[in-house]
Amino acid sequence: MKRLLILGSALLLAQTIFSSSAAAAGKPVVAVAEFHNSARSVYWWNSNVGWDLSDMLTSELANTGKFRVVERAKLQHVLREQDLGASGRVAKSSAARVGKLTGARYLVMGSVATYRENASGSKGGVSFGGVHVGGSKQQAYISVDLRVVDSTTGEILYSRTVEARAKGKSSNVGLNRGGLRLNQSSHKKTPAGKVIRAVIMEASDYLTCAMVDKGGCMKEFDRKERKRRAKDKKAIHLD
Repeated sequence: MKRLLILGSALLLAQTIFSSSAAAAGKPVVAVAEFHNSARSVYWWNSNVGWDLSDMLTSELANTGKFRVVERAKLQHVLREQDLGASGRVAKSSAARVGKLTGARYLVMGSVATYRENASGSKGGVSFGGVHVGGSKQQAYISVDLRVVDSTTGEILYSRTVEARAKGKSSNVGLNRGGLRLNQSSHKKTPAGKVIRAVIMEASDYLTCAMVDKGGCMKEFDRKERKRRAKDKKAIHLD
């Protein structure tokens, strides 16, 4: 009897391990490259932000439980030697090599296309000589161009612009001279911090829908895309 129980437990454990392995094997293996900045108005951008955004999206995708993700350290080492420099271009040979060396079938690339702050709202506080002291109510808007490249062919499989908006109130001491702005308040609570987190979550939701769930969930993203394109067209004025 004891042997049967042991044998049954062993079979159950083996089945669980096999099922978990099979489920993991069926998940898309993705790597998130360094984000790039195409917007001129991103005052908070520095040399570390591109990889910070990559880390955020990597974590969001991993947390869904629907992807296997390649860690930044492994990807970063490979990208240094590939045709994926500041321009964000992807040659077929480069994509294939990235996939081979990292084990990632899909390479996710993101670029900040638009960033606006104070799109609506009001400012408070006092400004003198370029120095601003006080609080402000702000609204931030950001859009990110996403591409998913097949590392075996270099083909762009998915492409979408995702966007987000956030409102917030910040109390800070800021310096704004020659386009440079330093903010000493908690970045996570500012409209910029909130909108960055929001657009990363939107990117994760889109990738999960497009690459894994598919089906009906794409209707909502298609609706958002039509709405975004309609607004962009209205903003274009031709003489």
